[in-house]
Amino acid sequence: MEKDVKKQLGLISRGAVDLLPEGEFEQRLKKSISENKPLRIKQGFDPTAPDIHLGHTVGIRKLKQFQDLGHTIVLIIGNYTALVGDPSGRSATRPQLKYDEVMKNAETYQEQFFKILDKSKTEVHYNGEWFEKMSFSEVMELASRFTVARILERDDFEKRFKSGAPISIHEFMYPLMQAYDSVMIKADVEIGATEQKFNLLTGREIQQDYGVEPQLVLTIPILVGLDGHNRMSKSLGNYVGIDEPPKEMFGKIMSIPDSLVYSYYELVTDVPATRLAEIKEQLADDKTNPMIIKKELGEIIVSMYHSSEEASAAREEFERVFSKKELPEEIDEFDCKSFGDNVWIIKLLTETKMASSNGEARRLIKGGGVSLDGEKVTDENLELKLKDNILLKVGKRRFLRLRLK
Repeated sequence: MEKDVKKQLGLISRGAVDLLPEGEFEQRLKKSISENKPLRIKQGFDPTAPDIHLGHTVGIRKLKQFQDLGHTIVLIIGNYTALVGDPSGRSATRPQLKYDEVMKNAETYQEQFFKILDKSKTEVHYNGEWFEKMSFSEVMELASRFTVARILERDDFEKRFKSGAPISIHEFMYPLMQAYDSVMIKADVEIGATEQKFNLLTGREIQQDYGVEPQLVLTIPILVGLDGHNRMSKSLGNYVGIDEPPKEMFGKIMSIPDSLVYSYYELVTDVPATRLAEIKEQLADDKTNPMIIKKELGEIIVSMYHSSEEASAAREEFERVFSKKELPEEIDEFDCKSFGDNVWIIKLLTETKMASSNGEARRLIKGGGVSLDGEKVTDENLELKLKDNILLKVGKRRFLRLRLK
């Protein structure tokens, strides 16, 4: 374990928003070092979608910093909290997921966590381990630990209550369930995004009620997605998945607004503080072309989840396609024989997986993001007459060769 408290605190603080309660982190770290007893660092993840994206990695990378300092990481996969849905930052009740869907997503989370964390030094728990065994009287005991008035102190619940928007009773249980996770694993520190602050502080109160030393709270910024406005989210389509192919990953990084470049360096890479300071200075200089710094960012992120060779190849491909306006060296092909002589453009986009739904296909066409052999598609009702070797382009970087073999 790292014995220098100041060094630990400096690394832990990087990119963090809150360390709560103020002053207690240093005391707890000193005690941990003097007793040679690692702290138990918790973060929970609800498997509501199958992919972990860069937004998730802000917290996971903070966990890795704690792990490298010698502390114990405890991951909670919220197979039961996911059935409720975290109401943090929500203006409406989340749609409830089916249990089988949650568990299928959880399998992929297990694989993706350990692209960053050391599996041999990480505890993983499903919160169903304790929630599925709780009796109804135990649920009522947990519910009695908090008041409706306290729950309604949350901004999101308060706004919904005042506006008359529905709030389901089961949503009130979410912060209590998250807090009970901390009781069961005896968390010393819990990490979460800034919008989770209420839930994290609730964990301290519930731990005290159950006779457990209250956890410290570390909040981290919410990573803004590729659209430059909303938090990174798979449902919004503004995300970079850590399992995506190198070229797709690099291309997506190139699409982020220049205003987000520094925050991506700070929150999702390991570049040293000295280099971070240089990047901030360069981005503030009008003579610097931000694309150069963005390409460096793309290479760093791709190499983190693939390899430096694949990162270099992804950059070269991007420069060939977008800077020199050339086609990629390799373009996937799709056999269209099953469509017959004609195919509706919307069906073509969804069947080839170039769009995830009819709605997305329509949005792509409306936004001018679909072309056939260089000609933009403007009619969502187009019945395409098929021939061999049509080049389909979707967005700025996705190509597909339509074949009739």
